[in-house]
Formats: sequence, C-alpha cells, structure tokens
Amino acid sequence: MMIRNTISKQIRRQRRSVSGFANWDFSWVRNEKVKPYAPESADRANLRKEVDALYSESDIEIPCVINGKDVYTGNTGEQVMPTEHGHRVCTFHNADDKTVQMAIEAAMSPAAREWAMWPFEDRAAVFLKVADLCAGKYREKLNASIMIGTGKTPREADIDNTEISDFFRFGVKNAATIYSMQPPSLYLAQDYWNRMEHRPLDGFVFAVAPFNFCALGANLSGIPALMGNTVLFKPSLTAAHESWMMMKIFKEAGLPDGVINFIPCDGPDASRLVLPHRDLGGVNFTGSTGTFHKIWKGVAEHIDTYKAYPRVSGETGGKNFHFIHESADVETAVNQTIRGAYDYQGQKCSATSRLYVPSSLWSDGGFRDRLVEGTKALKMGCSTDFGSFLTAVIDRTSFDRTTSYLDSAKTSSDCEILCGGNYDDSKGYFIEPTIIVTKNPKYETMCNELFAPVLTVHVYDAKDYEETLQMCSDTSEYALTGSIFARDRTAIRIADQYLSRAAGNYYVNDKCTGAAVGEQPFGGSRKSGTNDKTGTILNNLRWTSSRTIKESFAPLSSPLWPCNSDSP
Repeated sequence: MMIRNTISKQIRRQRRSVSGFANWDFSWVRNEKVKPYAPESADRANLRKEVDALYSESDIEIPCVINGKDVYTGNTGEQVMPTEHGHRVCTFHNADDKTVQMAIEAAMSPAAREWAMWPFEDRAAVFLKVADLCAGKYREKLNASIMIGTGKTPREADIDNTEISDFFRFGVKNAATIYSMQPPSLYLAQDYWNRMEHRPLDGFVFAVAPFNFCALGANLSGIPALMGNTVLFKPSLTAAHESWMMMKIFKEAGLPDGVINFIPCDGPDASRLVLPHRDLGGVNFTGSTGTFHKIWKGVAEHIDTYKAYPRVSGETGGKNFHFIHESADVETAVNQTIRGAYDYQGQKCSATSRLYVPSSLWSDGGFRDRLVEGTKALKMGCSTDFGSFLTAVIDRTSFDRTTSYLDSAKTSSDCEILCGGNYDDSKGYFIEPTIIVTKNPKYETMCNELFAPVLTVHVYDAKDYEETLQMCSDTSEYALTGSIFARDRTAIRIADQYLSRAAGNYYVNDKCTGAAVGEQPFGGSRKSGTNDKTGTILNNLRWTSSRTIKESFAPLSSPLWPCNSDSP
C-alpha cells in the first residue's frame, strides 16, 4: 500500500508539472520596492522603534534548529555589533559533531524527504509566503537585525531584505518554467508520450552563507528547498541573528520540519562531517575564494564514496573595476564610483575596488578633486545613526587585514593616500573611506580583494586606452563586476571587446554594484565562481535532477522492421 501511494503521488506531481505549469501566468512578478525611510515618515518611525528594541535586548540566545527542534549545545559564542563591539547582539550555540550528524539524519529522514512529493503549488506557496512576510510583517524587524548585527544603514538593510522577496518570487517563476519544459510528443503519429520529471537531487544540499547579505543565506538554502531538496544551512557566525530570524520566518510560512536545518558553527567543523558523507547531493556556497577551493577539494577527495556526483555551485571573490574613458561625464563617473566603493563599507563582492582614470581627466578635468571632496563628505558612524552613509567593517579579522594593507601603502614608494587611511577600533571596527593612488598597476591593492572601504586608483595616458583595457582584464584573477564610463560609442565598443571576459556583470555608465534580481542576473567567472546567475532559471536548474519518460500506447505485433521483409 505504501509503494502504491508513493507511485500515486509521483504520478499526480508529474501530471501537474507537465500540464499545469505551462499555462500558469507569473507575469505579475516584480521587484519589491526599496523603502526610502525619509525623515518624518511612518516607515522610518517603525524602523527606529525596532532598532531601539533590538539594541536594548541583551539576553537573546540562538539555538541550532534540527528537524524543527531547538538544540542547545552549550558550546556558545557571541555576535557583537561591528560599530560597537562591546555590545552583544546575541549568544549562539555552535553546532557540534553530534548536532551536525543529527542535521544530516534529519535532512535524509523519510519525513523530510516527503517534502519532494508535495505538489509544486504547495512548495511554491511556502516561499511566496516567506517573500510576503519579509516584505510586510517582518520588514522593519528584519532590517533592524541586519543593521544592528552586520552594520548596514537603513537603505542597505532594506535592499538586502527586499532581495529575499525577489529571490523567492522570481524563484517560483523560474521553477514553474522548468516544470513546463517538456519534450515534444508525436502522439497522433507515433502513439507515444514523452515527458520529463525535474526531481530534487539524490542527497541533501549543504548551504554555506556569508555575512554580508541576509538575502544570500535565504537564497542559498531556500532555492534548493523550493526545488524539493532538503538542506543543511550553515550561516556566518557574524550574521547569526538575522539567519535565525529567517529560520523563524520559514517556519511561520509553513516549511515542514527537517527541510532546512540550521547549524551555526565554523565552516571547517561542519565540512569535516558533511563533505565526506555519501548522501551529499550538492554544495551551495557564497564566500571567499580560498574557502571555496577547500570545499571543492574536499568534494574531490571523497568522489568515490558518494551516492551521486554532488553539484557544486559557488560565488566567491571580486576585484571590481571602474574604467574611465576621456569622453566620460566626470560628475556621473565620480558619484557612481563613490557609491560603488563605499556603500556598505565596500563589503559587497561587487564593490568598486580599483579605478582607471586617464591623466587628461584626473587633474585638469577635475576628477581627482571631485573624488576626494565627495569621499571626505561621507558621514561615517554607528548603524543606529540613520544619517550615516557608511559604518564599520564586520569584525576584528577584517579590520586587521585591511589596516595592514593601509600601513603598507603609507610607506610604499608606489603609493599616495589622497584621503582617509586612518582607522580606530576603540569602539567599533571603523576604517575611513580611503583613496590610494598608485603608479604601479599591479600593486597589491589593485590585485587583492580587500572587502573594505578602500579604492585604489591608477592614472593612465589616454593614448594607451586599449593597452590599459587589456591590463585591466589581465590584472585580476577574478571576473565578477566592472564598469566602463564613456560618451564616445566607439570607446564603449572597444572596451566591451577587451573586457568581455573580465566581468560576469558588466555595466556601461553605471556603478558596478546594485544588481537587481531578475534584471541583472548576478555571477562571475574565473575565480569569482561558477557563474550560475542567482535569481535565474540557471540557478534553479542546479538543484534538480531530470528523468526522461517515454510511454508507448500502441501494441507491437512483431519485432521485425519493414526493411527486414524479403519482398522485393
């Protein structure tokens, strides 16, 4: 009876995927609008209330969540405010070996795997509900968590939050498109029916999230789950509170227990048990290139033991550029560069980190003065101060790493620091927005990812435009984002040719940050990742395993073909 019921469920699900979704209309899906949080507005007042309320809490304790149950391991750590590191955001319980093993067992349990048998309408409804909860009921509460916990301004927090809604609404639209992708069947002529079943992977997915976007943690765990997979979600410990909030929102939206299991811990502690496991179905990762290399090597080392080859998807680092042609609109290029370099303290994988400016614009054209004046005018402060343009970097590790680069630049004969360069960790991990000018186009801050509010400039001779474009393309191991600024269309065409492999997201007369889900699909190649373009059908497909089915209806009266006849 159990086998018969399972087969019946599979048939019902297949019929829906073949006949229903091809006719569904998801044209209504749009990007959630970012709130301005203008002075005197009700939205601003609500956000202020939530920020103050969260700041005043001092005893928040975050457990692991395994099969829907809170697990307190007793091995605790603290998440602190980047802008006020003496203030604790929460205490979290690290997942130990026993807890990680429990999470794997929960993800592979029959109860959790039953999720894959749910009709797609029901799985979609869960994640559409998540989108609405983030955009509505929990909007300001989640924004407050992002601001307090990871040092974002109101605008940056709301950009992050709205992206969660975008990921899941577009994710549902993408999934419906996948289920409608069916092969042709020449039913009337051949008496058979072809169809494809787009199933989840054979094992669980290991989702490893960074600190800098709550939306990425939600997406990394949520999209595989939407496609029917079960997930182990390992958040960044510097974003534990917002990640735990997402788990609560998943629960309220109706996600069954065990589909997403929450294991806050250091990456190596989880990987040690997860990567060798025979039921590992895939890894969905965003973080540093070095960590992704270790994960990929870990998968390769155990390739003989897996039930099926794991899918490995990763978005890693970037050394993103703005390239200025002598025909560029200087004011636009300067302002876009300031936003690209210093929004969220440069802690976006797409942040503008290197800048190429022709000498004809640098001094006489006013580019240098405008850039310095605009950067000096930025207000740096605590994330609880809504007037701050930028705040502090995420933690001590980031602070120490960045300041070591600044100290080296101060003593280098290749460099001049035009503004900034100072730092202070007495209260928070504050680093001034900094502009370094270097004569050496291969200086370390032109090549290495900093993830901090540091912009390095190289001034080139305008007659060497094409040579400098080639150098720009060759300088970095990454290929995530980049921009060309020019009014001369020929110059734009030339840049497009030279920089075609230098950025997975390429912009013309716009900053290299701020990709919107569904509008500018995000992802890079080279050492910037596997370029699976989050928010698109390409990414959803990574978490499916397809089965082709051919069903014949006409009886076969003989095994012989017409050519086998002896007749002349």
